[in-house]
Amino acid sequence: METEDFPKQMQSFPKPASFFGIRHLQYVLMFTGAIVVYGMRTVLIVAIVAMIETYPDWKPQKNIILSSFSWGHVWFQIGSGQLAKNYGPKYFLTAAIAISATCILVIPWFSSEFGYKSIIAIRALEGACHGVLFPSVHNLLSKWAPISERAQWGSFVYAGQVLGNCLAMPITGFISDSKAGWPVAFYFYGFCGLLWTFLWFIFGSNSPDVDTRISEAEKMWLKSQTIEKKVERPPTPWKSIFTSVPFIAVIITHCGQNWGFWTLLTEIPSFMKSVMGYSIAKGSILSALPYFIMWIMNLMMSPIADFIIARGFVTLITSRKIFNSIGFFIPALALISISLIDSDNKVLIETILIITVAFNAGHYCGFNINHIDLSPVFAGTLIGITNTISAIFTIMAPLAVDAVKSISGYEETDKELWNIIFWISAGFYTAAGCVFIFFGSGEIQPWNNVNTDNSVP
Repeated sequence: METEDFPKQMQSFPKPASFFGIRHLQYVLMFTGAIVVYGMRTVLIVAIVAMIETYPDWKPQKNIILSSFSWGHVWFQIGSGQLAKNYGPKYFLTAAIAISATCILVIPWFSSEFGYKSIIAIRALEGACHGVLFPSVHNLLSKWAPISERAQWGSFVYAGQVLGNCLAMPITGFISDSKAGWPVAFYFYGFCGLLWTFLWFIFGSNSPDVDTRISEAEKMWLKSQTIEKKVERPPTPWKSIFTSVPFIAVIITHCGQNWGFWTLLTEIPSFMKSVMGYSIAKGSILSALPYFIMWIMNLMMSPIADFIIARGFVTLITSRKIFNSIGFFIPALALISISLIDSDNKVLIETILIITVAFNAGHYCGFNINHIDLSPVFAGTLIGITNTISAIFTIMAPLAVDAVKSISGYEETDKELWNIIFWISAGFYTAAGCVFIFFGSGEIQPWNNVNTDNSVP
């Protein structure tokens, strides 16, 4: 059965009348987990400005430190997707986030005792642990999110990363500018990580089938609303996956998204301080504002994406392409616009930055959820693959600033440097958005339904 036909399946069992079911508890846990994980990821991005003031000899290594997270992020995504598919993601996710939280807690001590190289190593380990998150969440959503509400709940869960960013920026900036100092920001987020790990261990669940608290009505409705081949631990059709044109389109689109998103996330605090002349506290608040608006935009877009599909106004893939285009082409135009504006016009630049980041929310209803459309069975593996490959672009994005500085001779205080950086990001957004339009698909791929002999029916 193809994903485009899902409204026919919705008549099997009535939707439970309860306002808040066990599935909603899982959404909240995944959502708050994304907030905490992205908070732990973002805290150093803001704190690095204050850390360099403490350790001025770190300044030439700033962008290497910022990129080091992705060094580890590339390694375990595909493997964790496989483990999540075969054994369930609950305990892998518990262990990974617990280790990550511990890494955050020890950063202040390692900074003073062992220097910036130790922070690079810790961030790489943290990145490896965070690599478990998205494959696990995609696997969980394929079990817990009904097709008729997949864009809504999938976008809700993944919007936690945006909210995590926009909360971590002002919190870290405020703490770093206060008498408490930047180490306290790491202690705060380390504690939050351990607290979430405890709650997830108690209340998290791999699927409706194994949850002991779910009602029979909710379980049967969810099973009727999700598509999964009833084969225990089906073998992964690697050749079919890597030769699938729609999936290759998702990979390319994810690469473009990561370049643009991580350029903005890692470099906006430096842009705010170096070009706009803001303090760490003020700059972090203004850096966070676009991500807060992005979160609100996501809450608005995701139910619309589901609504127009459910009412038959557009097909599933048309909805995915519409919102993905919003998420890519509007930010591309906005970034180009910033390069044409004088740095003295701070209000206009900040407004356009808000537009750039906010409309990027469209990608959550676009290619991001498309992994599950293509293959509910292997959704965790697919997101692991795309996250692994696109992580290369996450590494390159902050390092590109150093490369452009070296080639052009511009410094971070020069607006001309950032014009080049913004044009490059706009190019990635445009190219990736076009690829998804021309080659994206909303149909479940034949290799989703593999037999035990690894053949495709």
